[in-house]
Amino acid sequence: MAADLSQIVKAYDVRGVVPDQWDEPLAELFGAAFVQVTGAEAIVIGHDMRPSSPGLSRAFARGAAGRGADVTEIGLCSTDQLYYASGAFGLPGAMFTASHNPAKYNGIKMCRAGAAPVGQDTGLAEIRALAEQWLDTGAPEAVGTPGTISRRDTLEDYAAHLRSLVDLSSVRPLKVVVDAGNGMGGHTVPTVFAGLPVDLVPMYFELDGTFPNHEANPLDPKNVVDLQKRVREEHADLGIAFDGDADRCFVVDENGDPVSPSAITALVAARELARHGGKGTVIHNLITSWSVPEVVRENGGTPVRTRVGHSFIKGEMARTGAIFGGEHSAHYYFKDFWNADTGMLAALHVLAALGGQDGPLSQLVAEYDRYASSGEINSTVDDQKGRLAAIKAAYEGREGLALDELDGLTVSSADWWFNVRPSNTEPLLRLNAEAKDEATMTKIRDEALGIIRG
Repeated sequence: MAADLSQIVKAYDVRGVVPDQWDEPLAELFGAAFVQVTGAEAIVIGHDMRPSSPGLSRAFARGAAGRGADVTEIGLCSTDQLYYASGAFGLPGAMFTASHNPAKYNGIKMCRAGAAPVGQDTGLAEIRALAEQWLDTGAPEAVGTPGTISRRDTLEDYAAHLRSLVDLSSVRPLKVVVDAGNGMGGHTVPTVFAGLPVDLVPMYFELDGTFPNHEANPLDPKNVVDLQKRVREEHADLGIAFDGDADRCFVVDENGDPVSPSAITALVAARELARHGGKGTVIHNLITSWSVPEVVRENGGTPVRTRVGHSFIKGEMARTGAIFGGEHSAHYYFKDFWNADTGMLAALHVLAALGGQDGPLSQLVAEYDRYASSGEINSTVDDQKGRLAAIKAAYEGREGLALDELDGLTVSSADWWFNVRPSNTEPLLRLNAEAKDEATMTKIRDEALGIIRG
């Protein structure tokens, strides 16, 4: 196939339609390139439940072994289970998944030993360049002694490691509805939750990469409707939804109402700070709620604000030695999990926090959810730079306002803030607004949207 790698090698991963944009022969080249760029003598590979994942994963393994690397295949796993294997074994890793994308897509998330991210600036550009070269000249000659390919099951060890990082000893009995969205949560949740005082109500645990029930993206409100309804019907204590590769978790309370990922970030930050003696740095991206840095300071920690995106969060965690990081996209990063993101560990923290006291989840999270938020609103625009410039011109010089351009444009006052940032992959501007009350938030949101869409 005549592959255009510029279309599938993104900022942080490989992702595209199979077989239209990439296929097994290209996956084999990616495997060879990954080994050459990382210099790895051994690697670990896992994959999700998509129909194309086993074949792509095995092709990548062949390419890696052909360059002399020994390959450990852990088979079906969540992305954070692959990160666990990378960290526990001290090996570079590759996870075959397209997360919440539709069934026709697949991708590769790659990391160095210890789950250190591989992005455009940390090896992905070189991997792409090698693959492009070999597409033109033919695959490289296999080394004299190819590597071996072996299998290993890591699910029990992964689950035990997660449970070792949260004190679950005093959790009261809880009824929990979990929507796995036919994704990898259906594979990991039964083992991780085993032995806990949890009455588990499973939804869509059947592994099915065609996503017959709903898209496995819990940040889209339409995809949590079934979960919300079931929580209310079951009179459950909470509901948890995972995305396709189960590295993100989204929570609803006992009423079926969504719990803001910023509130979860603040709750987990408070717990991690307590676990580390009331000291430590916590990373949060610039669209998380004001609640997050407030709670971090109240609990003795130091908040550090960063750009949106896991490579920025992980980079800041490594630079500052942070104990925890959270994003409003429901990604949660832990120092004790090799700075990698794991929605499952965040979910265990929620169970421990809720089960360690008698009140309902809505009451527990209220102290971490202090402001009125717009959520993320996407607008299609012809000229991202022009629209951003128009917003800057409208607010620059106004008394009492601060502007910064850490990521897009953030405008803030004493009572509100909003951020507008461009999508890297689509002609979109993304707006997030927050204020001390609903009326102010609505006014600021609509004013900003008027300029964006004007």
